[in-house]
Amino acid sequence: MFGFVREIGGIQMETFDRDQIEQNIVRCPDPIAAEKMIDAIMAAKEDKDSLGGIIEIRAINPPVGLGEPTFDKVEGLIGQAMLSIPAVKAVEIGEGMSVVKQRGSQSNDSFRVEDGRVRANTNNAGGTLGGLTTGEDIVVRIAVKPTSSIAQTQQTVTTSLEPTEILVEGRHDPSVAPRAVSVAEAMLANVLADLVLRNRAARLDWD
Repeated sequence: MFGFVREIGGIQMETFDRDQIEQNIVRCPDPIAAEKMIDAIMAAKEDKDSLGGIIEIRAINPPVGLGEPTFDKVEGLIGQAMLSIPAVKAVEIGEGMSVVKQRGSQSNDSFRVEDGRVRANTNNAGGTLGGLTTGEDIVVRIAVKPTSSIAQTQQTVTTSLEPTEILVEGRHDPSVAPRAVSVAEAMLANVLADLVLRNRAARLDWD
């Protein structure tokens, strides 16, 4: 299981080197994009503003068949967990929103048998299908909004519905995306660990 930052402030990674993730403060696997992200964050800080970002989390080689076909679909549980993280506003699994641009013949994951195991030739579904894990890597992306507590004066209203201004004092984080990586990793790990335990309990009941 590991996670990383794909994008901050519209700056996207273009290369992937897992060894680079912990080598920069924004936890991006593309060192060139990482430097651009850092510059963008510092510029936003100078402007007393903040930036959002996209985080990707991957669970490598998970067990097959975790989840339920209807009410406790693995996709639903992952989505609930990720959206429970403060500042997360959207969740994608696999190819996510981009599948709307494809035909079924393009987005469908075809299968083969390899060493006595069913494997997918592609992983557009992000390791989930029909509410269950397929055994392929689970790929989740989350959108983290810009930090709301910025050092600029903002418009608001009082409890009496009167217009006023607010200025949040104290420490301001110009982007929470890099720090949210470990939180997202933990959330996905918790979902899968819970499903593994439930799966074991179910097997005991069947026996």
